Amino acid sequence: MTDSNLPPAGRDSFTDDLRWRGLIQDSTDPDELRALLDGPAAVFYVGFDPTAPSLHVGHLMQVATARRLQLAGHRPLLLVGGATGQIGDPKESAERTLNPPEVVAGWVQRIRDQLAPFVSYTGDNAALLVNNLEWTGEMSVVEFLRDVGKHFPVNKMLAREVVRARLESGISFTEFSYQLLQANDFFELHRRHGCQLQFGGSDQWGNITAGVDYVRRRGAGPVQAFTTPLVTKSDGSKFGKTEGGAIWLDPEMTSPYAFYQFWINVDDRDVGRYLRYFSFRSREELEALEKETAERPASRAAQRALAEELTTLVHGEREMAQVVAASQALFGRGSLADLSAATLRAALTEAGLVRLDKLPEAAALLKESGLVPSMKEARRVIAEGGAYVNNVRVTEADAVIGADDLLHGRYLVLRRGKRSFAGVELDVPAAVE
Repeated sequence: MTDSNLPPAGRDSFTDDLRWRGLIQDSTDPDELRALLDGPAAVFYVGFDPTAPSLHVGHLMQVATARRLQLAGHRPLLLVGGATGQIGDPKESAERTLNPPEVVAGWVQRIRDQLAPFVSYTGDNAALLVNNLEWTGEMSVVEFLRDVGKHFPVNKMLAREVVRARLESGISFTEFSYQLLQANDFFELHRRHGCQLQFGGSDQWGNITAGVDYVRRRGAGPVQAFTTPLVTKSDGSKFGKTEGGAIWLDPEMTSPYAFYQFWINVDDRDVGRYLRYFSFRSREELEALEKETAERPASRAAQRALAEELTTLVHGEREMAQVVAASQALFGRGSLADLSAATLRAALTEAGLVRLDKLPEAAALLKESGLVPSMKEARRVIAEGGAYVNNVRVTEADAVIGADDLLHGRYLVLRRGKRSFAGVELDVPAAVE
């Protein structure tokens, strides 16, 4: 698996490109890491714990970085923690709720499927999906204490920041031992697959370095590690969160349209950084987009490039085409009839979807949808030519909207002016998808 957007020979190395993108925050040995990343194919791993039924955009840093390393010729081991997902990495606030093993097992499979589009499972550096339950589940308590536990000084474990934060309120032995399980993953992957490198988010630095040290204590290695920065927003709010909650990679939990809109609405102050983190465009292309954002921010060229690239990567070209078509059609620049029911409903839900059991006249529709505050305002907007139903201008306040006007038998797109729109869903038994 190779990519034409890797740094050209004779200029920056692959490691230099990672550093330019801001993807290496800490590393165990910068010189050894450079030799590994710029050398022949290395085996690396990155882990994902199934603590929910889907990955979210906060995981994209690790997923995209794994893809980037494979494009450079290295071999990914994508670990989904069927064992560690039953334990949970300690949080600073309180003890995690333990999910039933059968629930975790179901989430493991869902997340494995979500990781598939990001890497290639063919070729000399084919990716491999692994589950740490394979070696952890068969280990007895005595084996764990003798073979793993004896290599971890308790004083060093207590010094970990998240553990210190929990000592006063209390931390269970279950969460306290999480570090040992993750460290043993690195050793087992090194022993079974020749894994030489682990990376993860900077909040995992303590766990990751514990794994590097544990591999050395077991007489194996040498192995290396690095962390990527935590992704933040310029305004201080949490990346990947909106008023509606987390932005998930599962299309049933966050629609492709909502996913696209999340990236389209990225702040100008953040978009250049996010492009470097997540985009696979060349350095020259990214610098050109950053320049255009600085000179012509209203064009939102960088946001569009980011949204289109990531939506295609996560949801595929077909969904991406539907999303773009919806974005254009809702504002009168395309045909609403060409949109699938799922895409149309997702777009209208983002705008504000009102459910009605019957269709009132045009002015009342505008008011019921929330586009205007009163019937008086609705009539004024219609009289001035600023009201549209399914992108057709409404000329009479008492115009009757019939069943034939419904898209997919149940939806209407209402628009006020050029940019304000809302949706109506007819909620009757006769309506069909």
